[in-house]
Amino acid sequence: MKRRHNKKRNTALVYEALIKEATAAILRGDHETKQKIVSIVQEHFSPYSVLRKDLQCYQSLAENQGLNVDDCKRVLSETKIQRTYIDPSHLFDAQSKVIKDINIQIDSDIFNNFVPNYKTLATIDQMFSLKTSPKDKVILENEIIQLMSNTPTEAETQVVDQLVVSNFVEKFNNKYSDNLIEEQRELLTHYILSFADNALSLKMFLNGEIARLKEALTTSSSIEEISNDKDMARKTNEIVEKLDTYSSSQISDEILLSILKTQELVKEIYTDGSNG
Repeated sequence: MKRRHNKKRNTALVYEALIKEATAAILRGDHETKQKIVSIVQEHFSPYSVLRKDLQCYQSLAENQGLNVDDCKRVLSETKIQRTYIDPSHLFDAQSKVIKDINIQIDSDIFNNFVPNYKTLATIDQMFSLKTSPKDKVILENEIIQLMSNTPTEAETQVVDQLVVSNFVEKFNNKYSDNLIEEQRELLTHYILSFADNALSLKMFLNGEIARLKEALTTSSSIEEISNDKDMARKTNEIVEKLDTYSSSQISDEILLSILKTQELVKEIYTDGSNG
């Protein structure tokens, strides 16, 4: 059961490839490329657009891991119903437009970006295809149910994260290598998803994250190495004051990088403190 898979016509793969490219652009300071990707995501994956509806169908099957088998079957059944409401010709036209914009405004190489769950999204695409036989659809549905009901181990998740980072992040502000800590990955995820949801989830996440960083830095002033170093103590207070201004500011690339640095700083302070 093999069918030629057109990555450019797989809505979820196109979206994930854009997200990975945006992440790389942000981390290398390429504001122009990032802004182009933001514009494409906002235009083509806006709420109620045909591509957003199609993307949600893929995500419903690809991201609900750890469910019991009965729930997986119900999700699969509802997803299949929802996808029948998508007009194939409208979907094809929308895919053609986003492909054209990516080719013209950015680079066709984006479609070759590494996507960790490529195999799963390709399997879903095969199941959705009108060219797939009924027998093969049943086989694919069983594969998808099995994938949905399996919870990935922590080791598997770490391997995926390392692959993503090593493939798409060459450097982090000339200081950090290709290893992002968990807090940084979470912030970047919220930032990129904010392109399509008016930054609602990002604002909620930032409120909590900035508060956490401020508390961690304030508490760190009692660490002997910092309290005995006037210059270090002063710089720590300056960072806390700067974080205060971010709560009421519109997030920018500069602010994002500053928060990413602060996350790394806090991690280093408490790692060194624990080791000491």
